[in-house]
Amino acid sequence: MSTSPVMARLHSRLHAVIDRVQWLPPLAIRVVVGVTFVLAGWGKLHNLDNVEQFFASLHIPAPGFHAPLVATIELVGGGLVLAGLATRLAAALLTGVMAVAIYTAIWPAADGVTGVLGSVEAIYLAAFVHLAIHGAGAASLDRVVVRHVPALRLAPAARA
Repeated sequence: MSTSPVMARLHSRLHAVIDRVQWLPPLAIRVVVGVTFVLAGWGKLHNLDNVEQFFASLHIPAPGFHAPLVATIELVGGGLVLAGLATRLAAALLTGVMAVAIYTAIWPAADGVTGVLGSVEAIYLAAFVHLAIHGAGAASLDRVVVRHVPALRLAPAARA
């Protein structure tokens, strides 16, 4: 079964458009989760007593240590993700924060797996895993840094 010339042209044009906007989805993810986590981290840093009490209620060990740690990771990591700088590292740290949040706060209150998967924390977790694996995309400071510091470029086998 062959494709008509009209369908072939349409298919070609569609792929050309998609190729031109590939920078947009990672940027959109970074902006949304970056702003969200900058604001969350800022709020936690200015309310550490409440965050510490909340962590204690979840039986998170050393809440006095973990509350400012998590707040700082959210603020700084969110800013780095937003800027697209050191994105993989920041996203990996934020993945850990979301995994602990799901394990300690979401899972116990959820109605099974669907309750966990339907949570905003699961969406954040998926976004951070994506960014940690795929990076910040073309519209990022990571791309600028790699372009100007050849030693930071991944070997071809590592990109595959």
